[in-house]
Amino acid sequence: MFIKKTLFLLLFTIGFTAGAQHQPEFSTAGFYELEETGRKSFSMNPAWRFHKGAVVGAEKKNFNDKEWPVVNLPNGIEYLPQEASGGINYQGEVWYRKHFTPGANLKGKKLFLHFEAIMGKSKIYVNGKLLKEHFGGYLPAIVDVSDALNWDEDNVIAVWTDNSNDPSYPPGKDQEVLDFAYFGGIYRDAWLISHNKVHITNQNYEDETAGGGVLVAYPKVSGKNARILLKTQLKNETPDDFSGKIEYLFKDASGEIIHKGSKNFNLKANSAAHFNSEENIKNPRLWAPEHPHLYDLEIEVKNNKGKVVDGYRKRIGIRSLEFKGEDGFWLNGKPYNKPIIGGNRHQDFAVVGNAVPNNIHWKDAKKLRDAGMILIRNAHYPQDPAFMDAADELGLFVIVNTPGWQFWNKDPQFEQFVYQDIRNMVRRDRDRASLFLWEPILNETWYPDAFAKNAKEIVEEEFPYPNSHSASDLEAKGSEHFDILYTYPFEMLPEEEADPSKTYFTREWGDNVDDWNSHNSPSRVSRAWGENPMLVQAQHYSIPPYSYISYDIFYKTSRQHIGGALWHPFDHQRGYHPDPFYGGIMDAYRQPKYSYYMFKAQRNPEKSNLIAETGPMIYIANEMTPFSPNDVTVFSNCDEVKLTKFENGETFTHKIDKNREGMPFPPIVFKDVYNFMDIKEKHRAKKANEVFLKAEGFIDGKLVATDTVRPALRPEKIMLWLDDENLDLHANGSDFVTVVAAVTDKNRNIKRLNNSTLEFEISGEGEILGNQNFIANPQQLRWGTAPVLVKTTNTPGKITVKATLRLEGSQRPVSGEITFNSVSAKKEMVYDTEELAAYKLNRNSTLQQSSKNQEELEEKVEKLQQELNTIKLKEVEQQQEDFGGKEINN
Repeated sequence: MFIKKTLFLLLFTIGFTAGAQHQPEFSTAGFYELEETGRKSFSMNPAWRFHKGAVVGAEKKNFNDKEWPVVNLPNGIEYLPQEASGGINYQGEVWYRKHFTPGANLKGKKLFLHFEAIMGKSKIYVNGKLLKEHFGGYLPAIVDVSDALNWDEDNVIAVWTDNSNDPSYPPGKDQEVLDFAYFGGIYRDAWLISHNKVHITNQNYEDETAGGGVLVAYPKVSGKNARILLKTQLKNETPDDFSGKIEYLFKDASGEIIHKGSKNFNLKANSAAHFNSEENIKNPRLWAPEHPHLYDLEIEVKNNKGKVVDGYRKRIGIRSLEFKGEDGFWLNGKPYNKPIIGGNRHQDFAVVGNAVPNNIHWKDAKKLRDAGMILIRNAHYPQDPAFMDAADELGLFVIVNTPGWQFWNKDPQFEQFVYQDIRNMVRRDRDRASLFLWEPILNETWYPDAFAKNAKEIVEEEFPYPNSHSASDLEAKGSEHFDILYTYPFEMLPEEEADPSKTYFTREWGDNVDDWNSHNSPSRVSRAWGENPMLVQAQHYSIPPYSYISYDIFYKTSRQHIGGALWHPFDHQRGYHPDPFYGGIMDAYRQPKYSYYMFKAQRNPEKSNLIAETGPMIYIANEMTPFSPNDVTVFSNCDEVKLTKFENGETFTHKIDKNREGMPFPPIVFKDVYNFMDIKEKHRAKKANEVFLKAEGFIDGKLVATDTVRPALRPEKIMLWLDDENLDLHANGSDFVTVVAAVTDKNRNIKRLNNSTLEFEISGEGEILGNQNFIANPQQLRWGTAPVLVKTTNTPGKITVKATLRLEGSQRPVSGEITFNSVSAKKEMVYDTEELAAYKLNRNSTLQQSSKNQEELEEKVEKLQQELNTIKLKEVEQQQEDFGGKEINN
């Protein structure tokens, strides 16, 4: 949730507990557990010994790791300050070691370690034996450990990983010339998967073209009937032949069974085979951003006596996607009669980098959907399965990308790694309701002609069914092989002759730099810079006073150009520039800028039953400070807005011109309304309570939304709240929540113009991330607020966070605090109790930099400064010019 200017008392009540509303669920290794099937998933996230740097012999079982600190996954090697761009992150080798004793209930089972991602190149050892070597940081690494574990004794998983520059595998580009940051570590979830020896396979493990696991396709979809193809691979790892039946159960959101299907099978001993079944769903509820209906597909594998030996649940969305050139985009057999406006997403978050838990991925998706976005482009790599789960549920289309950005290696091995990445991303995400497009080409890259054709053909090999579409840059080699092309809106390029058979989309819009070295831009605005810069950004993204791609332009182009994705909704870190990317409509902590409310104002004003926010909204983008602009900007999706200045004061009215061409709800500017001297006059007359700006939104004459702003008076309080989207905080040692603090006046109006520094203390079952070395604590207020991240322990319970001014005084605001609770983890966790106890002892100091590592970081920063003027940077500038930097600017 976002707290605006006047803070509501309810949020600050001691003992506030999150979680009264919808609670999402997340897949594990591509499935959801189904009871009584013999299949289980266990979290392997807790209690890993960790070491930064090279170590000889660390893969051996008897290696002494007791001096290493203990961390929980996801782990990004280190905590970094809010502004961590310019190559300051660690690059190099790291080791992880996990001790555990497998339970007796796992004997005789097939057991797989499933790492959702490990950054860079990695090696996975179990009890000293190398079981897998993996290249690439964005797709699963899966290991069969069935025969590698020892029973009734300690077992050790050792993972070596290296995120340093390496051109041999994608993305391949040196981080010092990269427009995002790799970071490092085992930064996504790790799972132990247990099932019987007759089982459904995993599509990312089996390496089967268009196979493995359960593939779901929709050969024909309408509102009356949906034909559903189910292709299931079973494996029999017993010495005997096995026969039985696969049963499919389709359930509605209410749990009602709407369809049953089955397929008989026979499997020879020690063999695997695919079994196809086609089912018909009558009168299906179709998935769309406006109504993202998901069905539960329960799959059970039974023997010939009817006993269930394996099974799990998938969430599917039935829909059809068609790209019809001049006729535009069609969803579920009907034209989609509005632009598809969305954004790109890098996965990093303030302080933790890429090591983001599932709840944060879901919150990101919800914030973007709340802002009215209906599409996310996964820039520039496949993202966490939890984000994809959230997109399915919340109604976000997703463009899934191959890892890569502005880099090609002529070594044939590099090309083969790219092709394998394409196959694995399709296998992982092929069943997603949210899947909009594959982007199998390498972003902004001059690759050989044949590569584009090969990449598209691999997608078609891996999913040779409807609703699987691939896109390419119009300017890139091989673009003639693609039906969906990335380019500018036609309004910006009136001279372009469009191919009537092609569909067009803008993969990145909104960024507006002076050049690709300096990166000065009216779109790149730190939230800390305050009111006027944020208003400039909002105007730039909506209707700029110059010719440039904007929200407005997408409503003026033809149906053949179907929309665009903003670059970039969140501030994020980069490798090749000292400054973070400040172009987000939210900052790196996901705190909103004014542009966020401009986007929200473009939502359909009708209320719906979506989990995301819908309906009418209104927001005054003026804080009534001595330096606030005289013009008052209001964002609203109401057809009439009335602005009242002061009690019994002037009123101003604006009505939306419903016949105008362009974006539906442009920013409303009331000219020359605000003047600080008017406030001064009221205050001197002891009438401060009469001073406010009040905006009222009307639809068809009915009042539907209100916003009020009052000037902040003398700072007297410190208030704290949770930015939690009403999600439970899980005591799994990984989940975290953003706690936001603000200095306010006595009426809880945030004092935006306050440079105080806050110190945070925590007690109970939590820790402040980045508490070491002053990385994130203390925090100076930025535009009135100071956020910190609070992570749970593995024990549910009460957490109290207290904020005080760094320098206290008799006339300075008193401290503030908030208390909230974590709840028991949903997934069963596997760990050694002594190791977890060690984690609790050192959790406040596990990631402190040694003096040696600090020297290494300083050397890297110095090296970066030297490289900024090298030919590599010039290549980056030229390539960005070639692929979209030279936007029309008349």
